[in-house]
Amino acid sequence: MNGRICLVTGSTHGIGLATARALAEMGATVLVHGRDGVRARAVARTLGRDTGNLNVRSVHADFAELAQVRRLAQELESGLPRLDVLINNAGVMGAPGARSADGYDLTFAVNHLAPFLLTNLLLGRLRQSAPARIIVVASEAHRRAALDFGDLMNARVPGFLTAYERSKLANLLLVRSLARRLAGSGVSVNALHPGLVASQLFRGLPLPLRLLLLGPGRLAMISTERGARGSVYLASAPGLAGESGGYYRRCRRVAPSAEAESDADAERLWLESARLTGLAA
Repeated sequence: MNGRICLVTGSTHGIGLATARALAEMGATVLVHGRDGVRARAVARTLGRDTGNLNVRSVHADFAELAQVRRLAQELESGLPRLDVLINNAGVMGAPGARSADGYDLTFAVNHLAPFLLTNLLLGRLRQSAPARIIVVASEAHRRAALDFGDLMNARVPGFLTAYERSKLANLLLVRSLARRLAGSGVSVNALHPGLVASQLFRGLPLPLRLLLLGPGRLAMISTERGARGSVYLASAPGLAGESGGYYRRCRRVAPSAEAESDADAERLWLESARLTGLAA
C-alpha cells in the first residue's frame, strides 16, 4: 500500500481504528476520520508513532450534519493529490426518535445519507486516481430488512434494530447503484460484513441490552482486529482489481439478500438520497 492514500471514516474507535492501523502498517497514507477533531488528531499521532508511519493524518466531520460532510469533501478535494481508497466505515445504532442536525432519522442519516453524499462528492478525485476502490462496511443484519419508501425516516419503526437493519440494506443498494454507474471507470465498489464485533456501535442501546451485549454477549463477539480484516482485504488484495458490486463475508464473495439485489429499489433509493442530500441525481 506504499504511496496509496486511504480515507477510513469512523476510525477513532473500533473496527475503523483497527483498519486504519493495519493500513498504516502496510505503508499507506492514512486519513483518520472522526466527529471529534481533538480525538482524531490524537489517534493519528498515536498510530503514526506506533506504526512508524509518518503519513498518518486526521480529518473530522460529524456525519449527523450534512453540511459538515460537504465541508470535509471540499477540504479533501482541494487538499489531496489523489484518493486511492475510501472506506465508508462510520456507523451508529441510534435510539428510536433520535434525529440528525438536518431532521432525519439519525441511523439513516449517519449510516446511509452521509456516506452517499461523501462518496458522490469524492467521485471526481477517485476517478482521477483510478484504479481506486470504494469499500462499504455493511452487515448481515441487512437480511432481516426491507425498505419502506413511505417511511425512510423510520417514524413507524419500534425499537432500534429495524432502523439499523434497514440502513445496512441501504448500504448494499448504494453499492449496487455505484457499481453500475462506475462501470469502466477504474473505480470499484464493494461491501462487506465485518462480523459481530465488540465495538462502540452498541453505546447508544438501552442500558439492559448494553449490559447484556457487553457482558455475557461479549463472549460471542470477535475482536476489532478480526472485524477489520474484511475492510483491509478489500482495500489491498491485488486479486480484487476490477471486481465490483460484490458483498463479502470472511473475505469471500457471497450473495446478499434478494432485497439487496433489487435494481428498482437501488435506483429509487439513489433518487431519494439525492433529493434528501441536495445532490443532483
